[in-house]
Amino acid sequence: MTKQASGFLDLAFTPKIVKPALKVALFVGTLLALINHGSAISRMDLDLNRFVQIILTYCVPYGVSTYSAVKALQNREK
Repeated sequence: MTKQASGFLDLAFTPKIVKPALKVALFVGTLLALINHGSAISRMDLDLNRFVQIILTYCVPYGVSTYSAVKALQNREK
């Protein structure tokens, strides 16, 4: 990499960031989805609103993991 810190989005879409973030999102998102929507999932009461909420439940840990990893790489480059 260059001496200048790489751009956030450039790093965020590299495989070394995406792969671990997907693993974290899958694990943590599933736990959170079961905690928050488990009874509705077991009843198969999944309307569009709840489905969107479940998808967002996976997006949050992905975003947190990606942000943390990118900021750590950028700080290491400085």
